[in-house]
Parts: sequence; C-alpha cells; structure tokens
Amino acid sequence: MAKRHRRILAGDVGGTKTSLALVEVDGTQLDVLAQEQYPSTAYGSLLEVVRQFLADRDAACEYAGFGVAGPVRDGKCHTTNLPWQLDATELASGLGLRRAWLLNDLEANAWGIRALRDEDFHNLSDGAPNACGNASIIAAGTGLGQAGLFWDGARHHPFSSEGGHTDFAPGSELEISLLHYLQQRYDHVSWERVVSGMGLLNLHAFLTRHRKVAIPGWLDEEMRNGDSAAAITGAAQADRCPVCRETLELFVRLYGVEAGNQALKIMATGGVYIGGGIAPRILDSLKEGTFLSAFWSKGRMEPLMRSMPVRVILNPDTALYGAAVYADNEARQIQGFVT
Repeated sequence: MAKRHRRILAGDVGGTKTSLALVEVDGTQLDVLAQEQYPSTAYGSLLEVVRQFLADRDAACEYAGFGVAGPVRDGKCHTTNLPWQLDATELASGLGLRRAWLLNDLEANAWGIRALRDEDFHNLSDGAPNACGNASIIAAGTGLGQAGLFWDGARHHPFSSEGGHTDFAPGSELEISLLHYLQQRYDHVSWERVVSGMGLLNLHAFLTRHRKVAIPGWLDEEMRNGDSAAAITGAAQADRCPVCRETLELFVRLYGVEAGNQALKIMATGGVYIGGGIAPRILDSLKEGTFLSAFWSKGRMEPLMRSMPVRVILNPDTALYGAAVYADNEARQIQGFVT
C-alpha cells in the first residue's frame, strides 16, 4: 500500500504576488520543504514563475495544486486582476506532472483552514456556544474574495464564490455619494471596488474630494513611491491624516457590512473567517467595534448574526496550505485512498 504522505507543488496565485512551495502532505499535516514569493506582474505566465522556482530545487513530485484569483471552470481560469490564462492540463504537461489542479484562491483558503492552529486565528466574536453549520470566508487583498464551506453534519466542504463582484449597496447618505462617485469611474460598482486594496484607494480619493481637502505633500510622496493603500492605512493608524482615518473607518464598516451579507446568505452559523492580507495589518481597527457592529446590523436577523463566531486568519500562507491539502485530497482519490 502506498504511503499516505506525498510531495505536492502548491501555489497561491494573486494579482500582486505568487507564492510557491514544495510541501509534504499527510492529510492536514504539512511540512513545507521550500517556499518562495514572486511579484506576479513581473512574469508573463504562471508556468514561467513555477519553472524559475523549480530550477534549482529537487522537485520530484507528481501532483500540483494552485489557488488562483479568479473563477475556475473546467480546469481553466483567466485571472481577474492579472492578464494570465491558466489551464491545469497545460500546466501539468509543461511541468512534467501527472496531474495539476486549479481552484479559486478563496476556496483554497477554505481548504487551508483545517491545516491551521489556534494561534493562527484572532477571535473577534465567540458567537454561540458549540456553534456548528455552514461557514463562510471573505478576504480583502488586491481584490475581494469570498467562499463558503458546506456542513454535511460531519465535515466542511469548501466551495468557491465570486460574491465580491456583486453590486455594492450603500447604506447611508455618505455611501450614496460614494456610489455616485464610483459610477462615474466604473461601468459596474461591485463590493470589490470598496473593500480591497483598490477599494481603500477609491475610498480615499472619494473622501478627499467630498471633504474638499488636498492630499498632504508627505502622503502624496509616500503613495507615489510605495504601496498607496499601505500609506493610507499607516497614516490613519498613526493619526497623521483625518481623511486617512475616515477612509480606514469607512473601509472597516463596509468590510463588516459585506462580511455580514455573505454570512447571512450562506447561513454561516458554523463561523465566519476574515482572511486576506489586509485584515492582519488593520487588526486593531477591526477590534474597535465598528466591524462587528456593521456585521451584526441586519435588522430582525441580528440575533442570528450574533450567534456566528467571527475569526480573523493571521497566517498569510493559508491559501498555499489549502492548495496543497486540496491536491493531496484529489490525488488520494485517484490512487484509491479513502478520504
């Protein structure tokens, strides 16, 4: 009988960065043998990135799994915020693998949750005692990803979603003005346009115009010479710029609103997970109360919302782990293992 553990080539492919790893997998027990991160826009294809990663490594493996930022259909994906056309069959052939799988990056995050430890989470709300049922995951990063986990009574089954691209719905006069502002810039104003890295920039640009103020010279220089979204959040957290502070507050509120929308649609009584690269960096703001207040504020459904545990994922490699767990799960089915 074949060994249960196997070596998996795993990837987390985002619009900003691509993380790759060689991982020994045994169920949800992972041993990362090698890992690197690459700027996605510096490469013309995923195959090019992976070949560079494998060039100087003992990469003997038969299977690969890649979490990708975009909808996956029939093993193919055109990434949403990156001009790459991905095909699992072509990747396997180009890399000399037996099989490769593509899955949405938030679905990969959902698979990765089972490989995390308690210290990889921060609890924003404990929810009801012994909470169980479906779960949801939402993650603001370059874009806004969402996925669900169906509870069959014994275990969770992750599934993908493109809920981040649903229509943004304003809930105040200020947000109505925000919608009108964004409608002048985009044909379709989705939640991703306000809750993501690009969303932070949109909120800041709107509030700067709405409040009729100029961007301070020092902030303009930081935004031009580095990560603009990080410059805005940094200025907000240091209380150096009132508009930046208002931007972060509005961002946190809208993040809570949409996390609650998604949780309500999925009936996520088993838990709500906040993933992505932004949440750990603004954890203090998420803990202040605005996020949960917006999350819970669903009228007659507020008691239900308060029963849902809400946890921030702190481990940045969750999607990478999930891609490895998923590929191992599929490989075991091919080889006749019982999952």
